[in-house]
Amino acid sequence: MTDAAFPPAEPQFDDRIARRNMWVLIAAQAILGAQMPVIFTIAGLAGSSLASNPCWATLPISLAVIGSMLWAQPLSAIMQRWGRRAGFVTGALSGALGAVLAAWGLQIGSFPLFAISGLFTGGYMSAQGFYRFAAADMASEAYRPKVISGVMAGGLASAVFGPQLVKYTAQAFVIPFLGSYLTVIALNLLGMFLFAALHAPRPMVRAAGAPQGRSRMELLRTPAIAVAVICATVSYALMNLVMTSSPLAVVGCGFETADAANIVTAHVLAMYAPSFFTGHVIARIGVEKVIALGLTILAAAGAVAMSGVELENFYIALVLLGLGWNFGFIGATTMLAAHYRPEERGRMQGLNDFVVFAGVSMASFASGGLMNCAGGSVQAGWSAVNMAMLPFLVLAGGALIWFALRPRETR
Repeated sequence: MTDAAFPPAEPQFDDRIARRNMWVLIAAQAILGAQMPVIFTIAGLAGSSLASNPCWATLPISLAVIGSMLWAQPLSAIMQRWGRRAGFVTGALSGALGAVLAAWGLQIGSFPLFAISGLFTGGYMSAQGFYRFAAADMASEAYRPKVISGVMAGGLASAVFGPQLVKYTAQAFVIPFLGSYLTVIALNLLGMFLFAALHAPRPMVRAAGAPQGRSRMELLRTPAIAVAVICATVSYALMNLVMTSSPLAVVGCGFETADAANIVTAHVLAMYAPSFFTGHVIARIGVEKVIALGLTILAAAGAVAMSGVELENFYIALVLLGLGWNFGFIGATTMLAAHYRPEERGRMQGLNDFVVFAGVSMASFASGGLMNCAGGSVQAGWSAVNMAMLPFLVLAGGALIWFALRPRETR
């Protein structure tokens, strides 16, 4: 008999399987995810050594974010057609290819090749964004926020592991940062074998005439979905806006590359450490309040960053930035996951991550320009980066207030 004759059934909620998948995805966050703090720490510094114009130093990071946006819909389609494993392995292979091109660009001194590598790094970034959805696939409604936050907690290990790799590999070869990118290749090629343990049934082949769910525009017109997408985009974009420039700001203010790596470590720890309890907080006080808390903490991060450029200012601002991202992004993901149907899953997840990473792409491009080309000094550029957060925090906060004031039956 063929698979077409007996299409696989739509998976039923099973919290035991969801828990097992959560641990697989935590390991993936820890091992494969370690490449992201490595890249965000060194890509701008390596870019500044290769680019003829310092305004383009963060272009490789911006192209990685654009790559994640461009990969979101294809990866979602791959997962909808062939399952989660296929999409996650594709993402890891793309990340390995990106690191190969980056290492090659460094070796021959080619900034264009080094920058283009970011488009393939973005394939891994996009795939990692689907880990949280994969964790939620088989979880019951009550267990869903816990497995989502649990998977995000896997980033805690990558927060420690990744920057330490920078310290030991950045100067391991005559060509600075080459060793770091060779290490990223190994992380991708070894880490993708984790997905063999993921319990992810192939999506059901739907019969002709079966419900197809709402269109993309209908989904975006749903108030809860619209607000979730806005808050997720703003939380992630503002985190990226500030984090992209922070190593340049730290080194530009007279501190060492090791200081920048330590600050990124503190930042990524703050991004993921709260995930051990974020799901419980959402269950206790409600998702809207958690998102509001995240936006408030992001605003506090900007205020601390603009108050001075001492090492402690960088540490406190980047820790607050990570905390704000955690509450805002996990809260928005939980809100989103509660408001689409199984047949809409692939469509909505791909659309959400496309919109999120489109916003992050614009933030990443703006970060390099503001940091290097605004005000004529490192301090002025760093202030411009953080001041740029304000209008977007107002947008997300206004959307959340609008949603909270709506009658519950119209949400």
